[in-house]
Amino acid sequence: MLILASQSASRRAMLDAAGVPHAAEPASVDERAIEAALTDSAPATVALTLARAKAAAVSARRPGAAVLGSDSLVVCAGRRFDKPRDRAEAAEHLRFFSGRTLELHSAAALVRDGEVLWDHADRAGLVVRRLSEDFLAGYLDREWPAVAGCVGVFRIEALGVQLFEAIDGSHFTVLGMPLLPVLSALRQHGILVP
Repeated sequence: MLILASQSASRRAMLDAAGVPHAAEPASVDERAIEAALTDSAPATVALTLARAKAAAVSARRPGAAVLGSDSLVVCAGRRFDKPRDRAEAAEHLRFFSGRTLELHSAAALVRDGEVLWDHADRAGLVVRRLSEDFLAGYLDREWPAVAGCVGVFRIEALGVQLFEAIDGSHFTVLGMPLLPVLSALRQHGILVP
């Protein structure tokens, strides 16, 4: 049985839709402290480090289990963004993103008994259209607090799709996990039938 080191609804839904039996268990790691130690690191490195840390934390409690950790982060105009603390900060993030391109970095790591068996990072570029104040207010009226746990303040599978003019990259990466490489790794390590 695979354990997903996350409570992310979109990651669970991806695994469910792909027919991957799993249980979910939160990792409870201090993501901000890990990020602070990696201030000068490339975004992919930060996402990979966080994915590994989440998987390792759950692996320590689940001997012998295969644990999948995943993380996503957004960079826009050279600035890294975390999940918004509140609705006002969500609006600030969206105003900053307006008319710019987001880089979404999603990573995953597979860990068993504290050993990283596999990891992978992917990137998607999302071109944000110019967002009016009326749109922002209506968007947050409908999507808050559902997007509070989303690093880019959007759910691409919901109203968040209206933020964008173009997307370059895997749909799964945008949802928060590089699913096709994950599935390949699960087959490679005997968790799924090859």
